[in-house]
Amino acid sequence: MKKFFLYTAFAILLSFSTHAQGWYETALPDAQIMNMCIYKSQLWAASYGKGIFCYDFASKTWKEYSTKLATAEDDFYYCIAVSDNYIWAGTSEGLYIYDRKTALWKKRKFSAGGEYGNWIRALHYDSETNMLWIGRFQFLTKLDVAKQKYEDINLTMGKDDRSNNIRVIHADGTKLIWIGTESGVFRYDKSKSFSDINSYEYFTNSENTFKADGDFISISEIFTDKYSVWFGTDEFVTQEKPNFNLGGLFRFNRKAEWQKYNRLSGLLGNGIKSIAKGAARLWVGTYSFDRETKTEIGQGLSVLNLSTGKVQNIRMEEINGKSNLIYSLLFEGDELWIGTEKGLYKIILSNPFASFAKNKIKK
Repeated sequence: MKKFFLYTAFAILLSFSTHAQGWYETALPDAQIMNMCIYKSQLWAASYGKGIFCYDFASKTWKEYSTKLATAEDDFYYCIAVSDNYIWAGTSEGLYIYDRKTALWKKRKFSAGGEYGNWIRALHYDSETNMLWIGRFQFLTKLDVAKQKYEDINLTMGKDDRSNNIRVIHADGTKLIWIGTESGVFRYDKSKSFSDINSYEYFTNSENTFKADGDFISISEIFTDKYSVWFGTDEFVTQEKPNFNLGGLFRFNRKAEWQKYNRLSGLLGNGIKSIAKGAARLWVGTYSFDRETKTEIGQGLSVLNLSTGKVQNIRMEEINGKSNLIYSLLFEGDELWIGTEKGLYKIILSNPFASFAKNKIKK
């Protein structure tokens, strides 16, 4: 891998002087990276078309699971989760499970939800309880890994089928789980019954929740910190339905206050694909929805300064990236990993040659 100094990009991203420096790497050129996770000393990436990749931070080496190498049975993955004993990867045709002891894959099919019930769109492994949370196009599933017992729940609220279409699962500390759907988000306290729908508190875009914005709210990403819950939402608008999903980045203060950020606030696009937090900033992958072609057009990174509320923007071509459609963002220390439609990239926000940058970040 080649390393490059960044001058202009870091001046834009971090408000450094025009002499600021940072490292940039192209890790997996041309791979469409859909989802990433960190487990212990490894980064795992699920790609759509080229299989699964694992990067070991200690040895700085990559391992690939793909049909090309005969180390996987599929190459088209949407999400990934990892434990000591298993690798789980979601596809449109079921859940693939890799047993590390036997080095064998098997595929799990689900009966509830029919054909679309086997489209696995979100995975989260809870190492404390040894539970795997599985978000499907229809139904939420929990796997007791030790007992290998699966349990489903239908989250449909009233007659709104979209509330049972799971998009994202995010752990909030050790007690709470947020479940994002195509019409709102559920907050679940893990001390309560999984199978009881009354255990789930539901938030939609009514009564000033999500600022009562648009006809519906489709949750694409969730990120939590001590004081706030951040929600990325989809933009999907047509000539016939101009207010269907307006998109935007929402901040919930865990009490009653909501803030919204969109293009009017300085973001590059109203659609949000990915969120990460680092260097006292929120990093957001944005897109715009084209009403005529009905396609998502990647717009690049918007960086929100959490102290000042100001937004700075960067398009991926400014750091030699090939696509502005950013599906996944992940911080590991001072390294920002950027999973795009056409490649995985890494930016190191500090290095021995730019130590002065650390002081500027803290301001």
